[in-house]
Amino acid sequence: MNLPDYEFLSAPLWLITVLHILTLTLHFVAMNFLVGGVIMVLYAATRKRWDDPTLKKFGKMFPAAMAATVTLGVAPLLFVQMVYHRQIYSAAIVSGWFWLGIIGVAIAVYYALYRSSLRSEKTGTVSRAALLLALAGLVYISLTYSSIFSLAERPDQMRQLYAQDPTGLVWNPAASDYVLRWLHMILGAVTVGGFFIGMLGRDDPAVFALGKRFFLGGMILAALTGLAYTISLRPYLPALMRSPAIWGLAVGVVLSAGALHFFFKRNFCAAGTMLFVSLLTMVHARHTVRVLKLTGQFDPHSWRVAPQWSVFALFLVCFVVMLAVVVYMLRLVARAK
Repeated sequence: MNLPDYEFLSAPLWLITVLHILTLTLHFVAMNFLVGGVIMVLYAATRKRWDDPTLKKFGKMFPAAMAATVTLGVAPLLFVQMVYHRQIYSAAIVSGWFWLGIIGVAIAVYYALYRSSLRSEKTGTVSRAALLLALAGLVYISLTYSSIFSLAERPDQMRQLYAQDPTGLVWNPAASDYVLRWLHMILGAVTVGGFFIGMLGRDDPAVFALGKRFFLGGMILAALTGLAYTISLRPYLPALMRSPAIWGLAVGVVLSAGALHFFFKRNFCAAGTMLFVSLLTMVHARHTVRVLKLTGQFDPHSWRVAPQWSVFALFLVCFVVMLAVVVYMLRLVARAK
């Protein structure tokens, strides 16, 4: 009996890549709003720089932002596994218990964010303990993803680690592969969080000033860590410099500076658009690095293409509806009295 052949792509590689980069960028926008917002609310609550109603306003949005982050994270995970499932599944097995731990940690983060939100409703102040717990959980989730997805780019190392310890309790030991990238992502979250906090609190001088400070400081530190991470890619740097991704990355850097300018001018529409496109170029550059690291070990173009257009049409319809629902939910929370 011949087994069914599931080794194929259900859409052209270019379409899967475009949808992966787009959906991952949307996921990062929601994640950055959440992580950056939690960091800044904790900072403001500790320094007592804002009044309680302002803290209450932003604290109420975090549960919805967490829901948006999780929802928007499903599609890019599925798209990347359509092409790189062998690598990602193998890496997840090597660090299996850390991977499975994400579920429990995400639930705890949900509860902590709701706890803080409900307390702000009753007392007018946020729960710093709950937000600290939520931030610790978000750090664990993001670092675990960075570790496992980085390990997926090293098939030889995966085989060696699994042969040494098949218990699923192995953490990626090659910290230099992902720590700088993870730190760049966290600082980017502070940058994007500063943008959203400044935009939503534009009528409060203290809130807008704090948003500007975090937007500028986060962007400078994110740029420095991004440069350090790029330099750490020395074996792949020549190929990266010859790829279209480097031009996109250059455009992204210019757009980031433009976003900062328009943000200070309070033109939030232009600043937000530039910031989103800049983030899109960085996600594309990261995808290019994955392809370069797997060169000679895996060729994504080798997959047989057997399009299933009805499935993709259903996805697009559900995706658009989901985006509309998320936007509607966030507007309801933002406008709630």
